[in-house]
Amino acid sequence: MAGEWASTRLGDVAEINPDAIDRDWPHPHIRYIDISSVGVGQIESPPQWMKLSDAPSRAKRLVRKGDTVLSTVRPNRRSMFFVSQPGDDWVVSTGFAVLRPNIQLVDARFLYTSVFNQGFTEYLITREKGAAYPAVLPEDIASAEIRLPPLPEQRAIAHILGTLDDKIELNRWMNETLEGMARALFKSWFVDFDPVIDNAQAAGNPIPEEFRDRAAQRAEAAQSAASQGRPFGLPEPLAAQFPNAFHDSDLGRIPQGWRLGKIEDIAHINGWTLGSRDNIDVIDYIEISEVMRGDVGKITRYTRGEEPSRARRRLKHGDTALSTVRPDRGAYFLAVYPPESLIASTGFAVLTPKDGNWAFLHATTTQSEFGDELGRLADGGAYPAIRPDVVGNRDIVLPNDSRQIAAFDDLTQQLYLRRHQNRTESRTVAALRDTLLPKLLSGELRVNEAEKFVEAAFDGI
Repeated sequence: MAGEWASTRLGDVAEINPDAIDRDWPHPHIRYIDISSVGVGQIESPPQWMKLSDAPSRAKRLVRKGDTVLSTVRPNRRSMFFVSQPGDDWVVSTGFAVLRPNIQLVDARFLYTSVFNQGFTEYLITREKGAAYPAVLPEDIASAEIRLPPLPEQRAIAHILGTLDDKIELNRWMNETLEGMARALFKSWFVDFDPVIDNAQAAGNPIPEEFRDRAAQRAEAAQSAASQGRPFGLPEPLAAQFPNAFHDSDLGRIPQGWRLGKIEDIAHINGWTLGSRDNIDVIDYIEISEVMRGDVGKITRYTRGEEPSRARRRLKHGDTALSTVRPDRGAYFLAVYPPESLIASTGFAVLTPKDGNWAFLHATTTQSEFGDELGRLADGGAYPAIRPDVVGNRDIVLPNDSRQIAAFDDLTQQLYLRRHQNRTESRTVAALRDTLLPKLLSGELRVNEAEKFVEAAFDGI
């Protein structure tokens, strides 16, 4: 029974920051995880490969399978993750605390579950120090009290909650794959101009010097595919829509017949604003701090009239919202059939496609190079920002024949829609996890009862 569970200090069942990188490090590089790449319960961007000589001074903490990694900075953000399949070259920032369980006393996943509990976060918030960067000390974490049932029950609880976490992680991995497929196709068609290179080589037209390495790679890949009886390149009707030569432009060589344009040529910017006459009773508000690389975290609901003054950007299906504050941070999202109540901060530039080809607009404006360019144009000290019109004025290469853009959307819109469906599923699963977690940890809900909720939830997905 829950009344028989022991209460213990976390520091008595886990080591905190047990290992650090030293002279015996066997690799000339590291794969580095910083706080900015970690969200609520997950790593949001892959560990960053870098030479050991280029690593920042805060790249110190080592992790291994079964560790819990918890940000000590701004604990209210709940930036943490469970280390399930680490590489042997992973290193995390000193802004994290690495908790390594004594598995004779506490199940590794149960320890993570205890730390992920909202009650644990609220405890840390009471211990944070500092105004600009509120943080907790390792000893604050060690002093936290957690309740421990017997190990078999720990494992059963961890298994139930781990099943839900695994579903969320699977959806995240699937979304990375879907996003990668869309990005790869965009880069191939509209950055590397692969269909144009293929057509130029087939027609015997000269290849500009800057594309010759790419052309050689394409030719080699085509020969390999032919020797194995596999198709290569685009189907003939689609390939024929692309030109077979290049011409000069202010940005260098671009496909013949294509032109330099601006984002404002293909998108309306902030065209739909919440007004006093809009008949909306509640506001579901998206703040910049809750958005990272296409994922929207917490959405705060307000009764109309009580929302923040910056809650003004209305959204339509297919809109891309880009943060104008620190635009190189990657705070963007795609609106997919949003309800009328969903409103974004004025800190976003909301781009509405003029021709309905929203996948092309989203892919264009969420390339890392696009964000980096906007970041270089931002100013304002601690919170560098740009005006929305700066986004609209960015140069892009556009086909004169819109069929290529329409073809791209035909191939990628379903990828983005599937990604949205996965996110919706993950929010449902996360809500169930967050409901069950405190009840399981307190003993209010027993394992067999929780299993029924989980089975019903998966049947509904």
